Amino acid sequence: MLADFYRAGRFGLSFEFYPPKTDSGEQALFGHLRQLMRHHPDFITCTYGAGGSTRDKTLGIVRQVKQEYGVPVAAHLTCVGATVGQLRDFLSQARREGIDAIVALRGDPPGGQGPFRVIEGGLRYANELVELIHAEFPDFGVAVAGYPETHLEAPSPDVDLQNLKRKVDAGAHAVITQLFYNNEDFFRFREQCERWKIEVPIIPGILPITNLAQIKRLTAMCGARMPEALVQALEAHDALDWQFQVGVDYAIAQVDELVRYGSPGLHFYVLNKSQATTRVMQAVDLPRFPGF
Repeated sequence: MLADFYRAGRFGLSFEFYPPKTDSGEQALFGHLRQLMRHHPDFITCTYGAGGSTRDKTLGIVRQVKQEYGVPVAAHLTCVGATVGQLRDFLSQARREGIDAIVALRGDPPGGQGPFRVIEGGLRYANELVELIHAEFPDFGVAVAGYPETHLEAPSPDVDLQNLKRKVDAGAHAVITQLFYNNEDFFRFREQCERWKIEVPIIPGILPITNLAQIKRLTAMCGARMPEALVQALEAHDALDWQFQVGVDYAIAQVDELVRYGSPGLHFYVLNKSQATTRVMQAVDLPRFPGF
């Protein structure tokens, strides 16, 4: 189970990829994966395209990762555009492929298609997907998403936490957060989870910044905020190597503080690259098992 990676005395480490669109992209992905595997992650996760457009490719990638490296793997699964029958089919296939865990999400529609709408025979909320997995596929570990700065569609932080509580009560084993750049937001979120008696590991999701234009697009989509001082530092020069260095230095400081203040693990959004995450991992002393 996912919770075992974060039990007392351990520090869980995971990396998240997305399915490349081309064969050359897939070759590049596995080249970066070879570099990241040197840091002995506890598990690897893989997303899929908007509306579930690359589900089969997602399973193929995580299956190959597990075969090559023997590391536990997790596939993302959302409710978008899928009936319960189709979700069961995916979960059955994932079980046959030896997938260890599911990152269970409501999901968002492809860009430009407006707000989420449940399809006939589908599920409306992530907690319903967790319930399905827990009831019919109990061998899977289940991770769900948490939002230190509150989900964009939630009317208030308390409503957002109530929704997270439903997901955990339905059977989730760990919460992986959306990316964030102010650790105070994470610490506040963790305290609120304790208040709501959300008693599973809360894992910070980290995305080292390597490109200012890219991160502005990503944060606009998910509602994450960047401290003004960080933005000013990134804007000081247009050169990508400058932005890479500023972003990596910031991530090192961010991760160091999270570890010092008791984070049970880290989940890196690596965007199919290894350089930035490797630099962070080399600079921070993580509390891993002896020999790691």
